[in-house]
Amino acid sequence: MSIENGPRALQVSCVQLHWARPLEDNLERARYYIEMATDEGSRVVVFPEASLTSYYFPFVTALDPMAVRGALDQVCRAAADNGIWVIAGTIEPTRDRYLNLAHVINSKGEIVHQYAKIHMAGKDEQKYCRGGDKLSLFSIDGILCTLVICRDGRHPEAYRIPAMAGAQILFHPSCSSDEIEAVWWKRVSGRAQQPVGPNTRMFHCVANTVGQPPDGKQTSSGGSFIRDPNGLPLAEAGWYQEEMITAVLEIDRADRSYALDSIDHPPFLRPYWQAMVEETKKRADITPE
Repeated sequence: MSIENGPRALQVSCVQLHWARPLEDNLERARYYIEMATDEGSRVVVFPEASLTSYYFPFVTALDPMAVRGALDQVCRAAADNGIWVIAGTIEPTRDRYLNLAHVINSKGEIVHQYAKIHMAGKDEQKYCRGGDKLSLFSIDGILCTLVICRDGRHPEAYRIPAMAGAQILFHPSCSSDEIEAVWWKRVSGRAQQPVGPNTRMFHCVANTVGQPPDGKQTSSGGSFIRDPNGLPLAEAGWYQEEMITAVLEIDRADRSYALDSIDHPPFLRPYWQAMVEETKKRADITPE
């Protein structure tokens, strides 16, 4: 959405989903929430990490890659039918292990950007997956944006360099699943996802997961949020339930001032930051493989 004769604005919805359900169920939920976000007037709807395949590797490793591609195609059709941007996730095999992918789908149903998670997290992910080799930078309606996936958010360079390059919104699909005791401490200490506004001055939109897998050994921390460039909450989800949160982002408030200050101070680092920004721009459209 936009506001005539006023500041640029973008309405975003983040969907909080169960992280360990079969592909067919995940596809059905994706369609449902795409329609819900459209009905609420959102321009973008963001789903959690591995939202289609699930993050539960006994499910992931049993999937037919063609079935995963078919489900992703159906999400693309739903985006086109509803005229909305969608960010959805899959874990897919390559010639060398799996990649944990985020797919940016435009309102015409076209995949216009893909990003592979860089930093592997859980034991199964470390066993089956490898990291990607680029940072994320893409545009929605002329607004530069970036992506990280879950654990990537613990590595500030992964989003601060795109902020230096012009990104005003960080989309953060996540699945902060862990042993139940660890998830409890993440909730208490606020460690599951930490707002990035205080070190970048950009918007931060997190779509996280909830629920337990079939073996009951883990859970996920929930707490999806949309925060402003100061780190203040615009919308927040609960810890246990599937739900969708929505907020309007006044884009000009994301001035990226803290990230930009880092380019110039200290001066001896300036050429290195500038080189990294240019390399990020050059690699932005590379398809992870």
